[in-house]
Amino acid sequence: MHSPLPHRADCFRTHVRDVAAAARRRRSAGRALALAVLLGPAVSGCAGDAEGRDGPPEAVRVVIPAGSHFSAATDSLANAGLIGSKPLFRAYAKLTRRDRSLKAGTYRFPSDATWGQLLDALTRGRGVVRTVTIPEGYTMSAIIPLLAHSLSLPEDSLHAAVQDTALRTRLGVPAPTLEGYLFPETYTFAEGASAREAVETMVREFERRWQPEWNARLEELGMSRHEVVTLASIVEKEARLAEERPVIAAVYHNRLRKGMLLQADPTVQYARGTHANRVLYEHLEVDSRYNTYRYPGLPPGPIASPGDASLHAALHPASVPYLFFVAHPDGHHEFHVTFEGHTRARQEVRRAQRQRARSAATPPGG
Repeated sequence: MHSPLPHRADCFRTHVRDVAAAARRRRSAGRALALAVLLGPAVSGCAGDAEGRDGPPEAVRVVIPAGSHFSAATDSLANAGLIGSKPLFRAYAKLTRRDRSLKAGTYRFPSDATWGQLLDALTRGRGVVRTVTIPEGYTMSAIIPLLAHSLSLPEDSLHAAVQDTALRTRLGVPAPTLEGYLFPETYTFAEGASAREAVETMVREFERRWQPEWNARLEELGMSRHEVVTLASIVEKEARLAEERPVIAAVYHNRLRKGMLLQADPTVQYARGTHANRVLYEHLEVDSRYNTYRYPGLPPGPIASPGDASLHAALHPASVPYLFFVAHPDGHHEFHVTFEGHTRARQEVRRAQRQRARSAATPPGG
């Protein structure tokens, strides 16, 4: 439990120093007196946050848009619960000459930050953070440029970080990179974060999201975690509708049990390193262990970063007998047990696609 007394004393001393410095600069008894009047509510406000709280102060996120006036910044701080009286805070900032030259950006402040600390951060750019969102299903070839741009990092350093031997050993990853283990999430990084820090943060998020009870499920399936993450990444790339994830996962589990080729189009796309709206027969000739039309079993590693839902689907597939599925243009899949049923479904989808193409090519009224 934190005692409020040391915090109150520190806060008081901080404001007294600010008052004294402002008085010396201003040489104005009236303004010095005004600052002294501000001390009472300011000190009680900053000390009150510490009372009754266990553990370290929480971090509070505040966004200061480019071109914001100080009043708008004050509103943001107040909305975040970092200050009480907005008029007093504005007056305090003005009298200490820290109500100008704000640095725009996204900040993280401790919830017990003093007024002086808040103003120092806003005027000097301290505590600025950068936010990066990694969508589900992103491959490393998409994640690295995104991180490089968002964090102003060289791509070479990120490529080195995702090949880090220590991290791969910790996760039990036999593949040469951490593909699939950079968890899709929105991250907040401190200004100046290194490539290693960014990658390790995303890996830690993967470890946090991996539920302990899933380890027992691995034993039931007779699979390693790496194999499940690999399968989940294929499900992530195939599924367009959330409810279909467990069914798609079941198809691949069924094919693996029967010793059938997975024949997963996303693995071919990954092997080729380029995206195509449709996988054609010539694409299937690529000689890569990731080409599941040529090589049996799972590919050597994940082909993208799966989210929670796809990981859960890979671990808990639906109890269905399907072995085939075909995608319709609207994103849903049609599932079949027999190859004959699958072939008919593919032919129907292709007929519908040709009909739509003819309709699109026909001019209005023609």
